[in-house]
Amino acid sequence: MRRHRRNHLLRVPGIRGLVLGPRDILLLVACVLGLATAWLFYAASAPGIVQPAYGQQVAAAKPVAASSAPKPTGSPSAVATAAQGPAASVPQRITYPSAGMDVVVHPLEPPSGDAESRSIVPPETMDGYWLTPFGTPGLGSENTTYVIGHSWEGLDAPFNLLSTAAAPGDILTVATETGMLRYAVESVTTYTKSTLKDGPVWDAVPNRLVLISCYTEDPWGKNVVVVASPAGGP
Repeated sequence: MRRHRRNHLLRVPGIRGLVLGPRDILLLVACVLGLATAWLFYAASAPGIVQPAYGQQVAAAKPVAASSAPKPTGSPSAVATAAQGPAASVPQRITYPSAGMDVVVHPLEPPSGDAESRSIVPPETMDGYWLTPFGTPGLGSENTTYVIGHSWEGLDAPFNLLSTAAAPGDILTVATETGMLRYAVESVTTYTKSTLKDGPVWDAVPNRLVLISCYTEDPWGKNVVVVASPAGGP
């Protein structure tokens, strides 16, 4: 008879084969479930971690600095009204209660040489005259508005009291083709007629108002100049 050889497998103590038994599978499932439960608990309890909803992305956190700019007060309509006003247009009348003035204003276009030399003489009436080569009062003005007129000896003329009654802080109004404008007097200054033409009064200042007349106590030698700027309020 032939002898059959048996192949004996060498066994190493402590090492199992590659096939997992039912007990091993249960232990593995228990470990996985334990790890998943611990991770979910940590994610839910950790501060500052926000889980996005399905289909959303988490935006990067950005520091928010406190604004130092003052917040606007009042209603939006009040803020808008403060930035509006009658458009620049021809002045028609000036009312100045403190100086007893209520005078009609006419446009006056002096000869170019007189405008350049600042030696302008208005017509001999009691009205006021707006110098057209310069500024126009109202929103959008680009230069000083000049209104000139005569003071009269022995007569109750509108410009007479500029020399004695006008004062800083006075309020006067100018009626134009587009509406009413309020001005507050900044200064009242007396010039000799020879120095007025070189004074700062001729600087181009948008929407500034200047009234010029003869100084009543020395009408042949001096001029009085009233400078006013736009005033707020009703």
